[in-house]
Amino acid sequence: MSKKTAVVLFGGQSSEHVVSCMSVVNVINHIDKEKYDLVLIGITEEGQWIKTDSVETIRDESWRKGTVEAYILPDATKQCVLFVENGKTESVKADVVFPVLHGLFGEDGTIQGLLELARIPYVGCGVLASAVAMDKLYTKIVVDKLGVKQAEYVQVLRHELKDMEKMVKRVEDAFPYPVFVKPSNAGSSKGVSRADNRQELTAALTEAATHDRKILIEEMIVGREIECAVFGGGNIPIEASGVGEILAAAQFYDFEAKYYNSESKTVVNPELPGDATEQVRKAARDIFQAVDGYGLARVDFFVKADGTVVFNEINTMPGFTAISMYPMLWENAGVSKDQLVDRLMEHAMNRYQL
Repeated sequence: MSKKTAVVLFGGQSSEHVVSCMSVVNVINHIDKEKYDLVLIGITEEGQWIKTDSVETIRDESWRKGTVEAYILPDATKQCVLFVENGKTESVKADVVFPVLHGLFGEDGTIQGLLELARIPYVGCGVLASAVAMDKLYTKIVVDKLGVKQAEYVQVLRHELKDMEKMVKRVEDAFPYPVFVKPSNAGSSKGVSRADNRQELTAALTEAATHDRKILIEEMIVGREIECAVFGGGNIPIEASGVGEILAAAQFYDFEAKYYNSESKTVVNPELPGDATEQVRKAARDIFQAVDGYGLARVDFFVKADGTVVFNEINTMPGFTAISMYPMLWENAGVSKDQLVDRLMEHAMNRYQL
């Protein structure tokens, strides 16, 4: 069997650039080198695409000094990657792309649109699912139709913050403190803040506005943070893993608590009240299907003390770092990281054969 060429993208222009660089090392290490020749392309925070030589250069960050420019051509008759060095051009046929990109310009449908134009198979959700799931506001609109409980919310647009007092009053009229303020399009808890009073709310709105023009303010849900991994879509039945619990070291699971506080813990298969585990698994499958998911996602919930399940958000390219819940949940279900990555890539190869 001849090898396929797999293009692995990482980095990106989003606030989750560093998370992508952590995730991609794990992904690369678990790709079957007997089946795939790897082409690594790093995208700087400024948006430059650079051919990358090895995992080692990603680890030590020297990949950013690379001199070979990289491009994915949108020409569907070529299905290739173009490399340019010292005025010389080389093209490499791409059989599949694994976009290990989190956040804007990677998980929001933009890179997926380029790959659709090029007709190159790729891992993960398509344009619609990626865009809808990345935008927390529109995810809520879709989930409302499913009858899945979720937190009450208020939407604020960046330009409306010119009248900050009016926006603060809008929130205060909707529900009591504390509240959570989130950019509508951001992941890894970037720009997310808890506000316990008017002063903190003003600061949180200002911070969120640096990440996105749409801001979501949610009521506080007191409950355990529970996550579920899903796989499938297209002509493959949607599977849900067991559940995992986040035990955050901070007041909530923000970016620092998630990646840099060793006191934050994850627990696989925690005991939940009543039938909450099965409710979470069913809701995760239903939400993935409702957004037209393909490949993978991690769906996050709160579970209250009485067993009530409340949807939080869905991530269509969940982290693959050493502490990430997505691969951890599948490992607990008997699917190793090698098998998981292989399944994702095989599934990607079939996306245009439906």
